[in-house]
Amino acid sequence: MLARVASTLALESRVREQRDAAVIDVGSNSVRLVIYRMEGRALWTVYNEKVLAGLGRDLGVTGALAPQGVEQALAALRRFRAVLDAGRTQDIFTAATAAVRDAADGAAFVDRVAAETGLRLRVLSGQEEARYAALGVLAGAPDGEGVVGDLGGASLELVRLGASGPAEGATLALGPFALDGFKGERLRAEVRARLAPHATRFATRTFQAVGGAWRNLALIHMRLANYPLQIVHQYEISGADALATARFISRQSKASLETIEGVSKKRLETLPHAAMVLETLIETLGVERIVISAYGLREGLLFEAMAPEVQALDPLIEGCAALNARQGVDETLGPTLEAWMAPVFAALPPVMGSREGVLRAAACRLADLGSRLHPDHRADLVFEQVLRAPIAGLRHAERGFLAVAAFARHSTASSLPEGATITRLLTDAQRRRARAIGAAIRLGSDLSGRSAALLTQSRLGLQGGRLTLTAIDGWSDLLLGEQTTRRATTVAGLLGLPLEVRRV
Repeated sequence: MLARVASTLALESRVREQRDAAVIDVGSNSVRLVIYRMEGRALWTVYNEKVLAGLGRDLGVTGALAPQGVEQALAALRRFRAVLDAGRTQDIFTAATAAVRDAADGAAFVDRVAAETGLRLRVLSGQEEARYAALGVLAGAPDGEGVVGDLGGASLELVRLGASGPAEGATLALGPFALDGFKGERLRAEVRARLAPHATRFATRTFQAVGGAWRNLALIHMRLANYPLQIVHQYEISGADALATARFISRQSKASLETIEGVSKKRLETLPHAAMVLETLIETLGVERIVISAYGLREGLLFEAMAPEVQALDPLIEGCAALNARQGVDETLGPTLEAWMAPVFAALPPVMGSREGVLRAAACRLADLGSRLHPDHRADLVFEQVLRAPIAGLRHAERGFLAVAAFARHSTASSLPEGATITRLLTDAQRRRARAIGAAIRLGSDLSGRSAALLTQSRLGLQGGRLTLTAIDGWSDLLLGEQTTRRATTVAGLLGLPLEVRRV
């Protein structure tokens, strides 16, 4: 156990270097600055500002950038430059996409940005834009599959996710600014005609949707479905439900859409267009499942810049470890707990599929998350934080599973916070397993006084249909007290097993 934990910690400490990185993204509709705190594989947004300049608003008519949009974009970029100069950001990435790439005066705009702000915009090709969107999806969901679609103001990028990462993509002029002259059924027919040549190449069951318009479409679906967890990243919609929602939105007036709570008012003009494009994509590509990704081009740029050994790490485990490390407690406890519990939980039939081991490792990294919170409210506060934590690599059901485990780490109460939400996300068996994992983390933490070194003097195992807790020779009196037995009894009860406490 010690050798495995030492190896894990050596890797984690080596890659979890903290750096601030900024991405300036000049799109066809918005100009945005996002500053990230990078802790190895974990990405945290610490600053996010955007201006809907509409650079590409006139592109389909004049072939040039919108004059008013140019002035708004330059004003925003001058401000962004001042923000960065006043901070401590080590790395700055820039990207300009379809509008600047395709406009007749795009190169002149880039030169003007450099002269007025000192920022040298990197103008991405359509292939590069598609690739970075796909890398962003993988940064947020390493097991992402299917086809990525990134809808911006002027273009739609499509790229297939293969076994070795993004394959060659395509850029289609399907953004609202590129089709500004088309309305109603004429617009629908034009979208279908432009997609048709790519139908076979990008046919897919799973579609990874990237872009603000589709995130707002997902929020509307949540409202219509009375979905309790208002987090768009990794939100999944069946093809049939997405098609019905897209058809509903594409036929609504701006006034009707304004009445829907939570929808960005600045997205209302382009939302029906985005819905129509999604509707046609579902029908043309044979899509059966939509997954919304809050990660895209910007995160793809950061992901590419990571060292290969960092890219290979699981973002959920690393995010939980980084979150827990902020408590200033022993960082060795999480990996030690994971190894200590493995003989029991790895031997049980999984209730969360192949991801259960990753979720258990993540839960162990959160063992001390509530250490600085009031003990009377710790379980509830930790539950809320974990359920809605901005951590990548986490499906919605997995959020519920991890939150229940975190709650059970601090409480034996059978009544969970937001019970209706958890019931909708998890089955009875999944809730019980999560509680058992949390109870085992509590047992290991209390048994050892939250000392990784002391925890290694005991063993948790399965033998003869029993849950066994054993202290190695010479440590029985220290480890196996009355409270330890109570904690172990809770774990055994949740697993439906008899308990045997052994004093060697």
